[in-house]
Amino acid sequence: MKCLRIYATPDGESHFDEVELPTRKISVHPDAAPFDATTNYPASQVRITHIPAGMREVAWHGVPAPVLTVRLDGSVEYETSDGEIRNVSAGSFVLVEDTHGKGHLSRHSPEAQTVIWITLPNGLENPST
Repeated sequence: MKCLRIYATPDGESHFDEVELPTRKISVHPDAAPFDATTNYPASQVRITHIPAGMREVAWHGVPAPVLTVRLDGSVEYETSDGEIRNVSAGSFVLVEDTHGKGHLSRHSPEAQTVIWITLPNGLENPST
């Protein structure tokens, strides 16, 4: 399973890449077909935000700690400091790890949006055992 990632290099510039999340087949019920799932990752906070209609561009910003954002509706266009732009639609998730430096820009779609923010103290590097 792939996850879009925004990160900062030591010089403070932000960039995109994709992280491959290893999965395994799990079954949640004896009568249900197994499906792919990642391992568990430790999370320290969960926040649900409502971005009002009409909020367009958010100035350059980063995050205080690695956060996995899950977009439930609407869309956003992210721009990193190297000028690359990616569009993220509803149903997508992004690991945001630009905890230092210039940060990134967020340009939101015109409609209201709901986003879940999951703070991951270790990012996606160290899953729970």
